[in-house]
Amino acid sequence: MKATVSWLKSLEVLENVPEDQLQWLIDICEERYFQDGEMLNQPGWPMTGPHVIIEGHMRFYMLQGAGRRDFVDAGPGSITGYMPFSRGLVSKGYAQAVGDVHVLSFPTDRINEMIKGHFELTQALVHIMTNRVRDFTALQQQNEKMMALGKLSAGLAHELNNPASAIVRDSTTLSKHLRLVPDSLKSIFTLKMNEEQVEGVTNEMFKVLDARDNVRLSLKQRTHLEDEIAEWLDENEVENAYDIAESFVDFKFNISNFNALKSHIPKQFLSTILNWMSSKLVAEKMIEDIQESSKRIAELVSSVKTFTHMDRGQDKQYADIHIGILNTLTMLGYKIKKGNVSVIEDFDRTLPEVKALIGELNQVWTNLIDNALDAMAPSGKGTLTIKTRRDREFVEVFIVDDGPGIPPEIQSQVFDPFFTTKEMGKGTGMGLEVVQRIVKQHRGSIKMKSQPGLTVFSVCFLIDG
Repeated sequence: MKATVSWLKSLEVLENVPEDQLQWLIDICEERYFQDGEMLNQPGWPMTGPHVIIEGHMRFYMLQGAGRRDFVDAGPGSITGYMPFSRGLVSKGYAQAVGDVHVLSFPTDRINEMIKGHFELTQALVHIMTNRVRDFTALQQQNEKMMALGKLSAGLAHELNNPASAIVRDSTTLSKHLRLVPDSLKSIFTLKMNEEQVEGVTNEMFKVLDARDNVRLSLKQRTHLEDEIAEWLDENEVENAYDIAESFVDFKFNISNFNALKSHIPKQFLSTILNWMSSKLVAEKMIEDIQESSKRIAELVSSVKTFTHMDRGQDKQYADIHIGILNTLTMLGYKIKKGNVSVIEDFDRTLPEVKALIGELNQVWTNLIDNALDAMAPSGKGTLTIKTRRDREFVEVFIVDDGPGIPPEIQSQVFDPFFTTKEMGKGTGMGLEVVQRIVKQHRGSIKMKSQPGLTVFSVCFLIDG
């Protein structure tokens, strides 16, 4: 098939272009043929065209992760390649022939001639470019959201697995433990103690339980206390001394507590009562662990619901930005722990609620925090600092990491579409460009400063945007 004016005129995008301009286009273009698999373009090649596909199909794609992400499949009548007034001079993706392809290619170095002398043709091609940018932007943003969701879901699976496994393990152990209670109960029933002695024992036990704090003992402190208690129990002829010492350490009993208990318990009943108390403490500890694991799952589910629910709203709403930041940290918790990263939350809690697209801002925090974690990963440890503050009618958020920094020669490119410092397959380069676009949606700005050991991304936007 040969391109003719009538055929070009039949294309919706060119239907209003005068015939003499279409004939000029045909006369100046070169007819090119591509075989299946042949490349029209690939990353790093200069942009050429415009190209009008006469026959066949072109596949446009990028490499992402371990595979290929297709963006569009262009068939006969599609116009692609470089367009008038386009700022993209170098290809960022691949254009590959699917089967045999026949293309009408415009010599790019004569674009200025088109712009000066062929207004309607130029206007039609610019219209194609703006539509292409709009469609690609929507696809790009959706892709970025899916990538963020993939990262979060992977971390969330790990986060949920630990408490869920703990619940299964502890509930099974608790069930087995409770089956042993009747035996210890029989021993208790045979005891003969007066009311004053019983009250003394219960008062001392609850005094210890009520005074218990959340400060964790170090391994050295715990081992020392466990040895002390085991020796006391052994000296006082308490059965299973070394086995039951651990349960008393969990609740931070000390030697003075045991001496107080001893003063209320007849010597012949001391072993039975302390073993019974240990049994109750073991059950109490397992119940606490189950409650803590359940609470952790509830917190994670709540974070997911908050993170995703806000993304459904298309209108700006008032919300505390710290909630979104903290939920993002929760969602990325596995990656933070895996990277041995300490998090410093330097929040200005007096900040008012901001009017924003909260779901979009969550995407900003996800990208910036995830990038910071990736930057610190090679060193095997790091410190992530997140700071918020108010500057008159603006709110500022700083994401700071102590990674190796971004080289000075590429700092000016970090917000460019498709630019990435990550190795092939580990990043799309879309993240920071998407972040910048979202921040601009909120009439704000994002800046970056970087040197070895200190990289700062600062986001600033209106409180009442």
